[in-house]
Amino acid sequence: MKITVKLFAYFRENRFLREDQDLPAGTTVGDIISSLGIDPEEVGVTMINSRHCALDQAVQENDQVAIFPVIGGG
Repeated sequence: MKITVKLFAYFRENRFLREDQDLPAGTTVGDIISSLGIDPEEVGVTMINSRHCALDQAVQENDQVAIFPVIGGG
């Protein structure tokens, strides 16, 4: 199945801004994060089609997955 992955902030460094991927059925957001070499502890927000989602949520054909890092400051 084809999906689009969008990375934000420093997750883009040495990776990509947006990438179309062809993934097997049953792939989860957490699987995508792992395949990109991103530490799940660094992930602040994940979204599928502009809606918050959990790391164990499976993606579907034509979904858009957005991955944001934890943002700190004060």
